[in-house]
This record gives sequence, structure tokens and C-alpha cells, in this order.
Amino acid sequence: MKVVTWIWVVICFVACSKGEEPKSESMPVSFYRAADMSFLPTIEKSGLPYKNNNKTEDPLITLQKAGCNTIRLRLWHSPSGSGSGFEEVKAFAERIRKTGMKIWLSVHYSDTWADPGRQNKPEAWKNMDFSSLKSELKEYTDNIILGIKPDIIQIGNETNDGMLWPEGRLSQNEAQYVELLHDVCETIRSRNSQTKIMLHYAGINGAQWYFSKVAGADFDYIGISYYPLWHGKNLDAFRTGLETLGQATQKKIIIAETAYPFTLGWNDWTNNIVGLPEQLVPGFEATKEGQKNFLATIRNIIDESPHGKGFCYWGTEWVAFRGKESTNGSSWENQALWDFTNNALPALEAFKPN
Repeated sequence: MKVVTWIWVVICFVACSKGEEPKSESMPVSFYRAADMSFLPTIEKSGLPYKNNNKTEDPLITLQKAGCNTIRLRLWHSPSGSGSGFEEVKAFAERIRKTGMKIWLSVHYSDTWADPGRQNKPEAWKNMDFSSLKSELKEYTDNIILGIKPDIIQIGNETNDGMLWPEGRLSQNEAQYVELLHDVCETIRSRNSQTKIMLHYAGINGAQWYFSKVAGADFDYIGISYYPLWHGKNLDAFRTGLETLGQATQKKIIIAETAYPFTLGWNDWTNNIVGLPEQLVPGFEATKEGQKNFLATIRNIIDESPHGKGFCYWGTEWVAFRGKESTNGSSWENQALWDFTNNALPALEAFKPN
């Protein structure tokens, strides 16, 4: 009897041990509490320590303990340096997965930043005809799904006017852009039906028009960037816009990027994006408390929406890591979620589970 009991214990232990990580990975997320940490591998190479309660701590662990359940990473095709390239992102994703957090890939389909004003093809694809471009796009996407295994894959970054210009520019080649989307979505579904697919739009104005154009694509989530500086400081209008978009599309919506300053000061000599009082939202000062309240409000807006599926903070980790004299450091250090002593800020409270 003792032998049978012992065998049963061993079997249970082995089964639980082998199944522990896959079980965690397969558990669905009801609400994404995400942070973009794309700069972290580069910053860690500088030797800069992140802190929590004034004690050195892996920033991924700080986020995980705060309640963050997803890490967003950008992926560039062939960047000029190693940052955000395939191998770095693959290794970083494996590290993140060990914490139990989900992987959300923002695939730019470019060698560098892609946004509403620039959607340059990778240099390696520059001279391809449309048929060859489609084939390369599908093969590259297939390699991403196989190699990095994201839980969410974002097809392009802030694709207000499509991607892979000029072939995939929505305002000039609508049919071709839609064809590219269909091919990518089909590739993802055939390789891993569990991977969630997101399309990403910057701002709320014009979003309904964009998503009407791509309504036939097989995707799961709408991602929306919201920065008061570029997308308006009226939070009520933003809330209404999200509701209208959700009703029109019947898709789940995630605030894919947002941020807010905890100070208008600076910690290096790289010009900051936000640094003037008139850039702030009325009622939310550029203080630690103001940043915390802004992020809590953004979370509440999307949490209270019947279409809301989560939020993501952008530039979470982008502190002034190259020193105070650097003119090529961070333009975001006053909007990071670690302060000028590299200590975690109160805004992390917004990641708490309900």
C-alpha cells in the first residue's frame, strides 16, 4: 500500500512539473495588463540597475509582482544594430515566458520604426515585385510564429495608412493592402490557431474608417494608441470614441500604447517628447501621483467598456541609461515607470488585478 501511494505521488509530481508551464501558457487572459519593454536588452547592456523599493530587482519581476500579465516587444526585420532583431526578441521572449507573462509582438515589418508617417519595407524586400513580396511576408511571419511563439501578434505598427509602402499603402493601393493582411492572417491561423491577431491604429479619429476597410480580415483585437499630445486631451471624447468604434466593429479593443509624465524635468540631454505644461491633460499634473492617476483612469476607461480587453504602457523601461550628458539617450525618461533614481514608480499600481 505504501509503495502504491508513493508511486502515485511521484506520478502526480512529474505530471504537475511537466504540465506547469504549458498550463500557465494556455490559460486565457480576460484582461491584458501589459507593458512594452522593448528597450530592456539594450539598457541592461549598459549595466544600469532597476530598483523596486530602493532595492535592485529585475524589472520584469517588478512588473510581474505588480500584476502585469503581458509584455509587448517590437520586432524589426534587419535593424542596423542588434536591438529588436529576431534573435534578441526570441531570447527575450523566452526569458519573459519563464515569468509566466504573455508575449505580445509588435511586428513592424520594417528594419526600423514604423508609424503613421513611415512604413518602409525591409531593405531585403526593397526591389521585390508584389508576388514575391507576398511570399516573403508569409514566410517571415511563419518563422515568427514558429520561432518566437507569441500569444498576440500585431500585424504592423500604427498602420493608419497600411504598411510595406508603396505596395501596401492603404490610401494608394487599398486592394493590395487588404490582400497582404489576408495572407498574413491566414499564415498565422494555419500555423497556430491559438495566437491572437491584432491590427493597430494610432489615435481614435479615423479609426472607424480604417477598420471598415479591413473588416474582412480574420483578426481578433483592435489596438489603439492614445497619447494626449497627439490624440487629444479630452478623455471623455476618447471614451466615447472607443465605444463608437467597439459598437461599429464588434471587436475587442486594447489600448496598445499610452504614457504620461511624472515630471516635466529631465535626466539627460536628449530632448524629451513631453516637457511643457500645455501638453498635459487638465486635472493630471506631471507628478508621480498625476502619472499614477492618469494610468488608472486609462485603465478604468477600457476596463468599463463592454468592448475593452486591456491596456499597454509604452516606454515603460526607457530611462536615461546612457548618462546625464547623453544627447542620444532617452526622450522618454520622464514618462518611464522608473524614476530618475531608477526606482519603480507608484503608477505600477494600475497593473493590479481586479
